[in-house]
Amino acid sequence: MKYIIFNKPYGVLSQFTTEEGHRTLSEFELPKGVYAAGRLDKDSEGLLLLTDDGPFIKMFLDRHERVYWAQVDKIASKEALEKLAKGVNLKDGKSKPCKVRAISKPDLPPRNPPVRYRKEIPTSWLELTLKEGKNRQVRRMTAAIGHPTLRLIRVGLGKFRLKNLEPGKWVEVKKEDII
Repeated sequence: MKYIIFNKPYGVLSQFTTEEGHRTLSEFELPKGVYAAGRLDKDSEGLLLLTDDGPFIKMFLDRHERVYWAQVDKIASKEALEKLAKGVNLKDGKSKPCKVRAISKPDLPPRNPPVRYRKEIPTSWLELTLKEGKNRQVRRMTAAIGHPTLRLIRVGLGKFRLKNLEPGKWVEVKKEDII
């Protein structure tokens, strides 16, 4: 079995099938036979797990944490963070409780294209740890508390952390490195 951790760049779809006008995983010379365990939307960056171990995918997605860094509009208040932590109402139901905290701006490579900048509206960074993965969930959660996400990076999958893996690069790992 193969377990690949890939640092998905911004603007890349989490699929191998080519779609006109969109970058896909097919351009990164990943091993044949692996497929994404979960997804990151085109506008998100960071860790993506690819494997050829089907049963592992379901077990992993059902039981293990994902850690995200989100750059959001405005400075998030203590009350806003408490709402996120308790779970917020989304169109497809209430999100499960999560861990959330404000963090300092992380040292990250610049995004291409850059995040929009508005002099009159400050931004802040949050770290969110979730055990569920609804479609565009972090973005919908931060929007629900009045802090739309501007940049989203998944930095943790199970035990694995992003560290120094550059965007567009991948590494083969052992199952034990993740769970």
